[in-house]
Amino acid sequence: MQKMAELLGLRDEHREGARGASALTSSCLADNRLTLDVYPDGCCQLLRLFEGRRAEVVRVEFLRLSSNDRQLDDALGILPHLKRLKSLVLKGGHARDEFGSCQHGSLTSLPPDVGTLRCLTHLDLSFNSLSTLPSCISHLPSLRMLLVSHNSLVALPDDFGSLSKLTFFSAMKNQLKDLPRSIGELAALEDLDLSENALEFLPEEVGNLHSCTELDLSGNRLLSIPDSLANLKSLRRLHLHSNLLVTVPASLASLPNLSRLDLQNNCLRAVPPEIQTAPFVHLRGNPLGEVKPSLQADESSATELRRLFLASGEDSFTVTSEGCKVVLACGTRFYFPPGAASDPLQIHFRTLAPGPQWVKLRHHDVLLSRVLELQPHGVKFQQEVQIWMPYASPETLHQREVVVRTFSGQSWSDLRTQVEQKRKSKKHMAHCSVLHFSWFLVVSRLVQNECKVPAEGTLLFSSVDPNIKVTFPPGVTEETRSVKLQVLPVSAEEIAELTADAGCRASPLLCLSQDSQVDFLRPVKIQLPLPLGVTGLSLDRSRLHLLRGDLQGQAWEDITHQVVLEFTHLYAVFEVTHFSWYWLWYTTKTYIGGIAKKVYERLRLYQVNFIALQRKKDPEQVLLQCLPKHKVDPALKKLQDRYRGPEPSDIVEMFEGEQFFAAFERGISIDMDRPDCVDGRLLFIFYSHLKNMKEIYVSSPVDRKGQAVKGQVSFYRGAVPESIPEDASRRRKGPDSLWLATLPIKLPRLKPRWGENPSPLNGFSFPPLNLGNAETGYLTQANLLSIARRMGADWQTIGLSLGLSYQQIERIVYNNREDLDKQILDMLFSWAQQNSEDPNCVSKLITAMKDSGRQDIADEVEAIVELGRQKYRESIRRVGLEQESSAEDSAIAM
Repeated sequence: MQKMAELLGLRDEHREGARGASALTSSCLADNRLTLDVYPDGCCQLLRLFEGRRAEVVRVEFLRLSSNDRQLDDALGILPHLKRLKSLVLKGGHARDEFGSCQHGSLTSLPPDVGTLRCLTHLDLSFNSLSTLPSCISHLPSLRMLLVSHNSLVALPDDFGSLSKLTFFSAMKNQLKDLPRSIGELAALEDLDLSENALEFLPEEVGNLHSCTELDLSGNRLLSIPDSLANLKSLRRLHLHSNLLVTVPASLASLPNLSRLDLQNNCLRAVPPEIQTAPFVHLRGNPLGEVKPSLQADESSATELRRLFLASGEDSFTVTSEGCKVVLACGTRFYFPPGAASDPLQIHFRTLAPGPQWVKLRHHDVLLSRVLELQPHGVKFQQEVQIWMPYASPETLHQREVVVRTFSGQSWSDLRTQVEQKRKSKKHMAHCSVLHFSWFLVVSRLVQNECKVPAEGTLLFSSVDPNIKVTFPPGVTEETRSVKLQVLPVSAEEIAELTADAGCRASPLLCLSQDSQVDFLRPVKIQLPLPLGVTGLSLDRSRLHLLRGDLQGQAWEDITHQVVLEFTHLYAVFEVTHFSWYWLWYTTKTYIGGIAKKVYERLRLYQVNFIALQRKKDPEQVLLQCLPKHKVDPALKKLQDRYRGPEPSDIVEMFEGEQFFAAFERGISIDMDRPDCVDGRLLFIFYSHLKNMKEIYVSSPVDRKGQAVKGQVSFYRGAVPESIPEDASRRRKGPDSLWLATLPIKLPRLKPRWGENPSPLNGFSFPPLNLGNAETGYLTQANLLSIARRMGADWQTIGLSLGLSYQQIERIVYNNREDLDKQILDMLFSWAQQNSEDPNCVSKLITAMKDSGRQDIADEVEAIVELGRQKYRESIRRVGLEQESSAEDSAIAM
């Protein structure tokens, strides 16, 4: 207690905290349940509660804490005092790193005295840092559900079979290599999930799990499975996809209750006919009927490699030394040649929305794809792995090239890329080869010509404009260095429009760079074509200016009088010793450096429109999009059948990769807890060739029963990319320059429901309802309220298990933002109303609780229903109807 007092501070310094603890106790200790993982300081609140209301805390039966909490270790000391605890959740994943990945919790062990919690039936330690299973778990005699997924477990203890009452065990996404033989002693186990581990074989004792109904062994390294699995007569679903299976026992087909056998993405070249013809067997992605390649097979035998086709819900696969071909649901393809991986290697992947932390664009780059992350990072393959990434068609981008850009861990670099187009789907694919996995994206850049410059000198031409060339004389360098050349063509029409001067002319923009910081030892000769319409014969030298820009394009200097300019009929030739941007201008204007800077900035801008449309059948669903002006009309034409809304906004200008925000105003609101919501506004990032679209649900605090709500959505500027010139960024700051556009949004008046007889329920109105019936047991409205109070943060998972769609869940969140209780009540009672006539609705509710990992609530519902059945039977006996009914049933049967 002394340590606890030190953590909490002196009592007189924390009177406000004590009052907060009192308020928290009254709201969180109801029904002996504490849900503190939704608070960033949940562990601290538990410590305060334990100090101030210890007698109440020790009666808690259900406790949830976040293992991302910094004071978790101190809070763990309280657990042995909670002798009545039935359900304990210590999950990580509540915090995210800078790249958006869920952070595992800090939990590495449990206090030994946790093993004295005789009442504990449900323990969830997922998303943590466990390398071994805490020994105290084996001493929990009542434990029925154990979840340790997303940890770093390499083995289970030998006495794991002592958990005789265990019915559910999930250890997915760990590093388990084998299983203890004692696992066969788990006679009550019904659901076993060991997917995405490193299991290479299974003990025969697995066949002793006679109560098991679902067994998930997908994503491991199994070459075979024991024949003893045929003893699992209760098994309904067996998941073995994404392993290395070369054979399966025919006896699996005879399991009496089996409804799904998933053998997809294995190495099966032949399967027993009993399995191949069974309707519940899935065999896609196996080399059925193919001959095993010889050891001398080379890349020409790639068609004989194992093929994997991954569904949208999968995020990993296993590669062996035999190699394989993989197709992801998003269209990305891989070719792992034989020998690329010496040992079986599990590959994890995910597709990320582009953002500043991922996307690093250079001048005039255009993003064409989302970001693909491949793990493990840093592992070197023995042979190059080929990747095909789909990307948006760059139809409007001319005289450019498409490349795959990757992150090495310290810097971004461009890979040698080939562009392909599928014949049937017409999809564009970027093809590259790599030895390491990291982050990948597809960009369109200015065509890049490069060469190695030796001491003997060389010549470099532009493939975009062969009239541009760079001559390196002998002795220009002592050591060989790499030089890159890029050209940005600029039409005379663009120059005239941007300068508002029809007499202005400019050459193509030339960018030269090198991999050395040292200037050249001898001048390098550069040849640029004269601006269009200007020749050496008609040249007025007073109007010609040679400009040099820094590599960031933020400053342009007139160097006409610093170099010796020579002219031919079509070209200007000059010499330099260091590289940068070079640009020839022909104009009567004097301060040409400032004009060129503005024109260069404008060349990087896109003219765009904003659209805000509402779904015709559901006006609360709003679609927001930012599009380049030439794409607006085709987009509206595709959407006009399902959406309606105002005309697009006026044209505004934006940079590639520039942030902007959408703010709903004047009576329209959204869910503030969305991950893309910043200070109440939706965050967007503009990429000219991506969709820049979000579809969200809106609500209104205004009572819409009497009138419609006429609101609006306004768009505001955010941060600009790092590569944008400083002056351009500075001009966009300030209250007058942030606003971009405003579009109206109208929510119609709500029509009252006919015949509705509502009764107040925490701000909601639902007609009285009971689920089920007296004979089979039913749940009253009071029972549903009690169940709702126990759900906590799991309500969304439970709702999905009940059959609600993700959009319905999202709507409930938006309509009841910042009020968890109302979200839970809205979900549960809406579902109950829709299913009140279904005689099986109570059993569906119980099943949904179990599927959502809430066995504690499922047990409570079953207890309530059983009590109802008992009361019904007793009432029948009291009035003497039971025997009479039995006799009547017998008469009917005759």
